[in-house]
Amino acid sequence: MNDFNVLVVDDEKEIRDAIEIYLKNEGITVVQARDGIEALEKLDEQPIHLIVMDIMMPKLDGISTTFKIREQKNIPIIILSAKSEDTDKVLGLQIGADDYVTKPFNPLELIARVKSQLRRYITLGTYEGKRNFIDLNGLTLDKEAKEVAINGDSVKLTPIEYKIVELLMSYPGRVFSINDIYERVWKEPSYNAENTVAVHIRKIREKIEIDPKNPRYLKVVWGIGYKMEK
Repeated sequence: MNDFNVLVVDDEKEIRDAIEIYLKNEGITVVQARDGIEALEKLDEQPIHLIVMDIMMPKLDGISTTFKIREQKNIPIIILSAKSEDTDKVLGLQIGADDYVTKPFNPLELIARVKSQLRRYITLGTYEGKRNFIDLNGLTLDKEAKEVAINGDSVKLTPIEYKIVELLMSYPGRVFSINDIYERVWKEPSYNAENTVAVHIRKIREKIEIDPKNPRYLKVVWGIGYKMEK
């Protein structure tokens, strides 16, 4: 999950630093804030795709900060709460938080909840870059950066290979004939293009598939063409 910024808001530096370590290991960029006021400032300074925020903080608490954020933005918010803060936790969810994690939290649970909210934000939410970012069960494509990755690991593709992957991933489940692929990618009429396209498909599979002979993503539909599995 590269190219995502998560804002971690907590008045305890140790907790902020620990969460940053967990998320950085997943390829996520972390921005820190000590309280709600600083969190609002960070939101104005750079793109933030998800917020992990404590409830009890000085200056501006997590409940008030969530309320202010929801006046303008719809990014996912995960609140951190102690067991003694159940009432505040419910209030946070009522005013717009998307999820919560109880302290002390399990790092694996926090990571799972962050990833789940990011996926939902990309596919169903108002993420501005969602049309330029495609995630097909771990195979991702960033149209702006012209990057393809598998489970977060960048894949080096030639320009033609990238164009083929971009075409197929932009329409998951749709079958493209060899002629369609050739004419859309090479921008010229297709003439005896079977071998040319097949060679590029084979090379792509070698780069994105664990077992190229039994592909998970790039499938052949015999007698018709190729598709990218949903």
